[in-house]
Amino acid sequence: MRRTPVPLLTGTALAVVALGALAAPLAYANNDGHEGHDGRPEALEIYPSSADPGTTVTVNTLACGSHGHGVGDANSLGAGDFQLNPSTHKEVVVGQFTVPHHAQSGTYGISVACDNGRTARGDLIVKHKSPSGHVQTGVGGSVGPDTAQVTAGAAVLAAAAVGGTWLLRRRASGAQGD
Repeated sequence: MRRTPVPLLTGTALAVVALGALAAPLAYANNDGHEGHDGRPEALEIYPSSADPGTTVTVNTLACGSHGHGVGDANSLGAGDFQLNPSTHKEVVVGQFTVPHHAQSGTYGISVACDNGRTARGDLIVKHKSPSGHVQTGVGGSVGPDTAQVTAGAAVLAAAAVGGTWLLRRRASGAQGD
């Protein structure tokens, strides 16, 4: 009786599972939940939560309510005030500002004061791009290896070697029985 070989789980499948587990949705900065009667601010969603100077940052919150408006405060960053207006999503207000080119690296508090008296707060991390040392020519070989791709390739090669060896041994043992 012949047994069917058990399929091998390749590195590619493992890499997909690992990347899926590590993928994160938009970060909610300072997520304290809804403002209660204790006066704590609601969460202010900031995207991207980490930005370089010159980047346009979008903020949104539920604090202002349906059809609400608010004024955002990015003065700690040097970006000044910005307006928040209702978005296409129910009860969400949205606004934007640009990280000034003179902004230093660090964490900056961004806040919103809504027309209804509620507030929201979050943190923006400003980072400066650092040169990578690689020449971006668009031609392969100028960037370092991707670990997931190397692992997947090694797993595929190993599976091919095991499968090839198994087939050759099976063929050789079948030829001797004839």
